[in-house]
Amino acid sequence: MKALAILEPGKAALVDIAAPDPSPGEVAIDLAYVGFCGSDLTSYRGLNPLVSYPRVPGHEISGTVSAVGTGVDDVAVGQAVTVLPYFNCGQCRPCRTGRPNACVNNQTMGVQREGAMAGRVVVPRGKVIPVDGLALRDLALIEPCAVGFHAVNRAQVEEGETVLVLGCGMIGLGVIIGGLRRGARVIAVDLSAQKLETAKALGAQHAILAGGDIAQAVAAIAPEGPEVVIEAVGAEATFRQAVEVVGSCGRVVYIGYAKAPIAYDTKHFITKEIDIRGSRNALPQDFADVVGYLRDHPQAGDRIVSRVVALDAAATALAEWDAAPADFTKILVKFGG
Repeated sequence: MKALAILEPGKAALVDIAAPDPSPGEVAIDLAYVGFCGSDLTSYRGLNPLVSYPRVPGHEISGTVSAVGTGVDDVAVGQAVTVLPYFNCGQCRPCRTGRPNACVNNQTMGVQREGAMAGRVVVPRGKVIPVDGLALRDLALIEPCAVGFHAVNRAQVEEGETVLVLGCGMIGLGVIIGGLRRGARVIAVDLSAQKLETAKALGAQHAILAGGDIAQAVAAIAPEGPEVVIEAVGAEATFRQAVEVVGSCGRVVYIGYAKAPIAYDTKHFITKEIDIRGSRNALPQDFADVVGYLRDHPQAGDRIVSRVVALDAAATALAEWDAAPADFTKILVKFGG
């Protein structure tokens, strides 16, 4: 079968790979849609240290069960599903303490192992999440939104708090809707006016176009500073900005990671007594929460998805995203039909 592979930095093309069949305990899934993730773009740019080449990308998955291995009796052929694409070891401290999303030996599909940008994937039954009541297109939005929801959970956002979201890409949008679902007031910040419009369409009460004095703009909305700042960019400037603008006794959560060491003015840590937390991947409950949101907001996908392309146009779409990242929020690759 055909699959998209990133052959080397800056070069992606269709390749032929063997169509897999399920072994005992496994489930075969015929893909309907697979989303391009920010990690795929980083891999394409040669900036992802976790990737070796060639690599089939893709871990934002929508599909239907096409076959099951022996021992699998609780999902049926034709069931619509998404996939928990993180493969954990089960032995390290995070795995032993109920936080497998932070497994020290984690392998994510499309990053450390082959991804789903092909016609069919086979995964263990435990990674399969059946979903009813959603359009197949929207199943591919569950994983990236769940990463944002997980960050909101890490921040312990409470109703009535102000949450500042730095970055309104796909993960940032997941943070925004996760915060809104908790009853928070959300301030969205981005360099792209187009992405801010999407954030507002999804419910963000305030939008700030980056480039000016962000601290002053935030202070005009939240004079004591936001209780929570969630960084979803992974840039040196926004890493520092998060601790500078968060209110006293606030919480800062980082999802993205900067590619180089960052120098902080550490007085903010002490004088404001802030909590700084990391957020990695997502848990099954985050997936379930996103499914609930998408069922309640069936129009959300129309606002999030920028483009849908066929597999034979996927390499071109990836190159266009690389050239103009501000023009796209979510690119989905559609299989079949």
